[in-house]
Formats: sequence, structure tokens, C-alpha cells
Amino acid sequence: MKHVFSKGKDLTKQTLLLLHGTGGNEVDLLNLARIVDVEANVLSVRGNVLENGMPRFFKRLAEGVFDEKDLIFRTKELNAFLNEAAEQYGFNRNNIIAIGYSNGANIAASLLFHYQSSLRGAILHHPMVPRRGVELPNLKGKSVFIAAGMNDPICPSSESIELQSLLEKANAEVALHWENKGHQLTSTEIEAARVWYSSLYL
Repeated sequence: MKHVFSKGKDLTKQTLLLLHGTGGNEVDLLNLARIVDVEANVLSVRGNVLENGMPRFFKRLAEGVFDEKDLIFRTKELNAFLNEAAEQYGFNRNNIIAIGYSNGANIAASLLFHYQSSLRGAILHHPMVPRRGVELPNLKGKSVFIAAGMNDPICPSSESIELQSLLEKANAEVALHWENKGHQLTSTEIEAARVWYSSLYL
């Protein structure tokens, strides 16, 4: 997968996995990573799917309707890539914190839904529920921050609440942060995510 890797202060410490939104790329969230943890390793990945020329992490059938078969395949592909990247760059495979926005947040959530050891934690900006009617792995010890917009036209508030519930039922610790905004990534939710991250990992 096309990506950039930046070694931090200590390869055994956290690696931030950056996952862009639709139409983004592997450099979009680099500044966000520096805000959250300037000393962390950073692995930023570009989605392998193109939708009208715009990179994404998996196909969709319509707005808000995921291609579930492709989602499962791409989640497996990303998890395998994380294994390969950890070996290539020497970072701690068990200490990856995902930071995803929109489509990137959805693939990060899908990693948690499908692979118990894929992530240590995640910051999900404006995610949706990746799949329904599936049994999640035991996520005890995993921490997840969800940032949601009360007026988000793409991701209704019910999606964020349902995702929180599903993750908590799988024993994850979940913090849900609300913004009185739409689908955009705001400076206040980034700051809230930074505070949450600092309290757990720094």
C-alpha cells in the first residue's frame, strides 16, 4: 500500500496509523499526528480504492452504503500491511493507535470489528458502523475516541451512538465527543482527541 513512515523518538512507543477521508492521501493528516503526539512514529497510508479518481479504503454502493464484501477484503489487506510494515520499519506491532477521518475512520473501526490484535486504540473522526450483525472480538484493554457532529449530513448521530454501544459491548473503553458542527474535521475535536490521547498514552 502506498504510504509514508516517519520514525519517532522510540520505535517501541506508539505508532500513529493515519487513515484519510475520501479523496485524501497519505500526507493529509500528518499535521494532525504532530498535534496529537509529536514524538510518536507515524505510518500514513493511502487507500487502494479509487472512486471517480478519489482514493478510498473500500468501495461503497452509494452514500452511506458500504460494499461489505470489499470492506472485509480491504480490512484484511490493511491488517496484513500493518504486519509487513512493522517488520520492515521495526516498530512495535502491538502499539498502533489509528487516527482516521470519515472513510479512514470507518476502515479503522472495521479493523477493530474484525481483528482483535490489529490496534491498541483508535481516534475515529466522524465514523459510521462498519458492519452490523457480526460478533466483535473481545476488545478489553482497547480505548477508542469517537468525534461526531450533531449536524453531520453524512454520518447521523445515531451511527456514532450505535458504534459506541457495539464497541462497549465488546469491552472497549469508548469516549464519545460531540461537536455542534457537520462532517468537517474541527480544531476543537482535534484538541479533545489530543487531551484524550495524552491522558492514556503519554
